[in-house]
This record gives sequence, C-alpha cells and structure tokens, in this order.
Amino acid sequence: MKYPIGVQNFEKIRTEGYGYVDKTAHIYNLVKSGTYFFLSRPRRFGKSLLLSTIESYFKGQKHLFEGLAIEQLETEWKEYPVLHFDLNAKKFDTLEDLYDLVGRQLERYELQYDTVAVDRSIDGRFYNLIMAISEKTGKKVVVLVDEYDKPLLQAIGNPDLQNAYRDTLKAFYGVMKSCDGQIHFGFLTGVTKFGKVSVFSDLNNLNDLSMDAQYYDICGISEEELLSNFDESIRELAVKNGQTYEEACARLRTDYDGYHFSEDVPGMYNPFSILNTFYKNKYGNYWFETGTPTYLVELLKKSDFPLDKIDGYKTGKDILNGIDPDSPVAMIYQSGYLTFKDYDNEFDLVTLGFPNREVEKGFLLFLLPYYTNIRKDQSNYFVSKAVQALKSGDADGFMNNMTCLFADYPYDLVRNVENHYQNVIYLTLKLMSVYIVDAEYRTSNGRIDLLIRTDKFIYIMEFKLDGSAEEAMAQIESKDYALPFVADGREIIKVGVNFSKSTRSLDHWIIK
Repeated sequence: MKYPIGVQNFEKIRTEGYGYVDKTAHIYNLVKSGTYFFLSRPRRFGKSLLLSTIESYFKGQKHLFEGLAIEQLETEWKEYPVLHFDLNAKKFDTLEDLYDLVGRQLERYELQYDTVAVDRSIDGRFYNLIMAISEKTGKKVVVLVDEYDKPLLQAIGNPDLQNAYRDTLKAFYGVMKSCDGQIHFGFLTGVTKFGKVSVFSDLNNLNDLSMDAQYYDICGISEEELLSNFDESIRELAVKNGQTYEEACARLRTDYDGYHFSEDVPGMYNPFSILNTFYKNKYGNYWFETGTPTYLVELLKKSDFPLDKIDGYKTGKDILNGIDPDSPVAMIYQSGYLTFKDYDNEFDLVTLGFPNREVEKGFLLFLLPYYTNIRKDQSNYFVSKAVQALKSGDADGFMNNMTCLFADYPYDLVRNVENHYQNVIYLTLKLMSVYIVDAEYRTSNGRIDLLIRTDKFIYIMEFKLDGSAEEAMAQIESKDYALPFVADGREIIKVGVNFSKSTRSLDHWIIK
C-alpha cells in the first residue's frame, strides 16, 4: 500500500494511488443535515484531509469518489463555488502576518472571480467576495476554514497580540453570518476550542461536532478500519518485528489507540503514527516527533498545576468545551494529550487520562526539561540510566541519579517549592513506569510513597519533606510495608529519603 504520510489533498490521494480510509458516509450525512459545523481534533489527526474531501465533493468531482460509500448515497452531485482558507501555513508573530496570509488566499479567489473590494480589511474583502461570487455564479458559496485557532495559540503568551488576533478573526468569521443567505455550507476546524465564544460570537449557529458521538470517528482510524484496511500491513509489521499478528495488534493498540472524543464510544487510533509505523515497519513516537506546543507547558507552569493530578483528573464535561485560564486541563485535552477514560452520567463528570503509551511517554519526556535541569537531548538518557540502576538492584545509583534532577535548577522561577518537588518526582516515576514492570505511587498528606517492581527486585520507598531519612525508614518498618511481598521471591530493597526545602535537593537517604 502507498501510505499518504503528510498528504492532505483528497484529489492527490485518489489519483496517485494512495490508501484512503473511507469517511464519505459521514460527509454525506453532514452536508444533508445542516449548514455550519465546527470540529476540534488534535494535530495530525486528519482534519485537513477531511476538509479537502468536502471541497472535492462540493466541486462535483464525482470521479474521485468511485468505490466509496458516498457514490451509492449521492444522486445529484451539484457543484458549488468553494472558498477554502488554511491558517496553518504560517508562523504568526505579528498582526500583519495574519493579514498577509489571509490576504493572499483572498487574492487568489478575487482573481479567479474578477472582483475587488473597496473595503480592504480582510473581513471587508471576504464579505465582498462571497456576495460577488453568489451574484456572478447564481449559486451559494461553500466556506471551509482549516486550523481557525492557529494565530490564537501562537500568541498565548502575549495577551495584547492575542486580543488583536481575536478581534480580527471575530470580524472575519462574523462575515459568514452576515452572508448567511449566500452560503450553502460552512465547516471550520481547529486543535482547540480556545476563544470559541468570543471568536465565534457573531457566528453563533455553529454545530459543534467535537464531542458528538455520531461523528466520533469522522477523523482518525477506528479498530474496525485498522483491521479491514491494513490487515496486510499489520502482518508485515509483525514479521519485521518478530511478533505474531495478535502481538502486533496489541502493540498498535497500546501505543496508538485510545482517543475517545465522547463518552461510551470506541477508541480511535492516531492516523499519523499508524501510517508511519506501517511505512517504516517500526514502532516509534511519530506524533511527538512533529513537535509539541510549548504553550501547554506555559499554561501548566503558570497555573502551578500539580502534574500528578493530570492522569485520572475528574472534571465536568462542559469545562472541556472552553478554556479556563486558571486550569490548563481543557486545552491539554483538546490538544490530544488527555482523553475520556470514564464518564459519570449522573453528575456529568469525565475522568481524563493519557490515551496511549506514545502520548504518555512523549508528553512526560517533553515536560521533564521544563521542571528540571535535564536538557531536552538528555531526557531519554537520564530515564534509561535510572531504569537500568533499578533493574540491576543499584538503589544508591538510582538515588544519585535523582539528585541530578534538582541540582542547579533556577528556583527563583518556582512559586511553590513543595509542588515543584512533587512534580519532579511524579515525572520521573511516571516515565519509569513506561519501562518497568510496575511503578505505583500515591500522594497524601504531603508525602510520597513509592513501590517499584522489576523482574528481580521490589523497591519500597518513602519520601519525607523537611523530615529525615531515618523517619522515612522508620515508617516503612513500623507499618510493615514489606510484609505483603515477603513470599514473592524477589529481593526487597527499602529506601528512606528526605527532601530539604532549604537545600532544595534530596539531602539524605538510607537503603536497607
């Protein structure tokens, strides 16, 4: 199979022999059921291809849909003029960058339809374009906007610039409501719902599909689609990696499945990671290699958010539809780093968690340099050293490794030393849990208890904050933490540790 990695144009996919997972039945249902739609999905999840497919449909390119579901559903194949805007193609440092990008795209259509607006603002040109096209063709216009929120996300650390972007985009998108009589269909996509209320306040009739169970699989790859479209690819992957077919399926599920965009719906696979895995016949962190936005870290640190609360975080479902400046959880969810894990229908409560191993590992590795003095290019190396020490029974080597996390960190940037200490411990232990048989931890009353089980060793650790290593060890002994594991057969290693606020380091530990 020819894998369409990075190919987002539907016509190119269909004419150049690339594989295509058929989403056209969803497209048919959409275009027959409403006018204005909005969809939020993580980056690299197929949003651009979805819009390109919709564009080909409204251009009446019937030949591109041969053999697909919509061929049997559509009988008319009417052609409409399409305005397709893409805000993902530029780095937005100034308001002029936004004007330049949108202006160039407007100019292409102005030349095509031979029209010039007196009002040279982008919203004025947009309004004139829609009205002129409708009058010249006698047809209503289709408007598609890809990555509507890109400028807003890039300015998240600059409130003034962000407000300027918001005001400009509000006027631009508001044109669609002013021209409602001349618009046949509108679809906007983005990574987040950031600024949804204010940016779209003039376009308040958008049907938000982001958590609509009916369209949970409109982007991405479902389990059924994976098995039916990529059976041969899975078998080849299994052979290349010395696995059975079932083992390869299980690994794909663990690494790339697990995105739930509504309650009580099956999980979805990340298409970018799946396609890269099949193309290279190798498992990897492909989605993360395309870049994780730093605005997520800025939000986490600005809010002093306790990282140990991320996985398993409970919140109201409605909170995930917007952005709370005091809590970064909604944006982390919308960006694809958290997903639905459980849902309480009685209280409308959602439990969030990492969707799969690729996201969990990649996100934690990405965060580590922002909370410690470990350089980005050393994160994996640091974790590997810590894991190897534990697997070989070298508790002292592990603890020496841990002290490196706190050394030379600029603590003048830390508002809450205790919270920072807990975040660092959490990141380290969570990362090790990806590689070690079992690493569990819980936080309560300002202390962290840790249990790590490798193939040969069981570690029981107690961490004290401004106490003493002796107190930590005494607690392990007095509470008989080791008793449940005596008959296990693996060697038990007890570690009592103290973290000092004054020295801001792990200042002493005892090993038995």
